[in-house]
Amino acid sequence: MTRRPFAYLILTVLAVYALGPMLVFVLASLKTPSEISANPLGLPGEFRWENFATAWTDANMGAGLVNSAIIAVSTAAGVCVISGCAAYALGRLDLPKPGLFILYLLVASSLPIQLFLVPLLSLWTKIGLYDSRFGLIVIYWAIYSPFATLLIRSFLLAVPREYEAAARLDGAGEVRLFTRIVFPLIWPGVLTAGLIAGLQAYNEFLLAVTFIQDSEKLPASLSLYSFQQGFSPDWALVSAAGLIMALPPLVLFLSLQRRFVEGYTSSGMSG
Repeated sequence: MTRRPFAYLILTVLAVYALGPMLVFVLASLKTPSEISANPLGLPGEFRWENFATAWTDANMGAGLVNSAIIAVSTAAGVCVISGCAAYALGRLDLPKPGLFILYLLVASSLPIQLFLVPLLSLWTKIGLYDSRFGLIVIYWAIYSPFATLLIRSFLLAVPREYEAAARLDGAGEVRLFTRIVFPLIWPGVLTAGLIAGLQAYNEFLLAVTFIQDSEKLPASLSLYSFQQGFSPDWALVSAAGLIMALPPLVLFLSLQRRFVEGYTSSGMSG
């Protein structure tokens, strides 16, 4: 009981630390650029709600959010399929030296994508995947699947093999075994991996600005370019557009918060 006030104090400090920048961000979206320059942390002289309408129109946020949703959902679905199958192979099939595959996934998930931008850009141009949403989604599948595979594999290792042994006695093959028995048991891990990959794809900037040029295909993460005035951006409109962009994943996370946190913390990333 004596420790509870101290714990509340620590939690309060952490909450302020986390919410403070967001509050500044919200206030900046309701100011003029001159007010932001004069007093970045102060209250606006007048709440300019029209900044959101201006940001939505000038940056074509509607089309950007649709493109981001297509890319994020497709990335999440593809990563779930690829990583689920790979995790099942690593965790259940008799592979030669599975430790080497795990080492490869660890290395692949840790290498910076900047190392491969130039050859990847050349290859994508030659095979016709440059400046297409599908080409960008394929890259996201490749860079987000290694970590997702390790995450789902840790869930799979916690599933007793007796379930699969009983299904094999009933004549189930590997495909039916995975789809009917294993997949429902590791669904929290698959959902967590898909959410992580989808949110990463939704917020990603470098690959999107490199591989997408058509303004009709640009995701919302590139809409901030619309507010560049000379050598300095309009931070009021940038903040308003950022809040608009943050709203969909925030609603999604809040609606799936319990499943996401339970899935991410209960895996343990077993070896």
